[in-house]
Amino acid sequence: MPTSFPQRRQKLADLICEDIKQKIVMENLSPGDRLPNEKALMERYECAKGTIREALRVLEVEGLVALKTGPGGGAIIREVTVDPACRALRNFLHFQHVDGSQVYQLRRMVEVEVAVSAMDRLDAAGLTRLRDNIDQCQRPHEDELSQRQHRMLELEFHNILAEYCPNPLLRFMSTFLNDLLRDLVVIKKAYKPERHAFDESNIRYHIALLEAFEAGDREAVRRLMYEHMCDAEHHMSALEGEMAKQFLVSPDALGEAGG
Repeated sequence: MPTSFPQRRQKLADLICEDIKQKIVMENLSPGDRLPNEKALMERYECAKGTIREALRVLEVEGLVALKTGPGGGAIIREVTVDPACRALRNFLHFQHVDGSQVYQLRRMVEVEVAVSAMDRLDAAGLTRLRDNIDQCQRPHEDELSQRQHRMLELEFHNILAEYCPNPLLRFMSTFLNDLLRDLVVIKKAYKPERHAFDESNIRYHIALLEAFEAGDREAVRRLMYEHMCDAEHHMSALEGEMAKQFLVSPDALGEAGG
């Protein structure tokens, strides 16, 4: 049954918040730039100081501005990273019961397009990073810590490609999906004996992809990445549990974060 979401009437502060976001983009403002002061914003939007402050607090909570008091203070634009958006989406999906097969249904499309579109920007430094990543993945990883690092390195290969993708939507989707998989295979500690076959398969595909990138062979990149995603989905199906149970912080992760 489709999920319905109740609609609410937007408050003036929310409308001002959205308008400020648009102006940040239209005026090409950068991290470190200041928004107009409260008085100027009150005049622009013809509203009370409390409404402006509420709008600025919303922007602060969303990580778009930092509010500083005193001389030289005000609302200063922050550099926006992908992490807050990924966390919010993961928390939302926690209640949607998403599983690994659904993640790969999307990943089969996204990773192929990321890989192909990254080819025009993938320079010598990028190829070296991919090669170094493969070298690290080929090192022995028998204990739990090295296995955890190995899982992260496998996903990092795809994160490197995403960095070179010119499409910000594809770049975000790739990073987000890799975060979901990281939660499943790393936080869950899904280190099973049959993972060795998965490891070897990942390395084979990564080596073949690197060779295709070096040769500038787009069709080979497209074919290999699609096959890689289908193969990875097959191996991942052996890992039990729904993705939703892995989205939020696990007791193990809390234990590791504690002093």
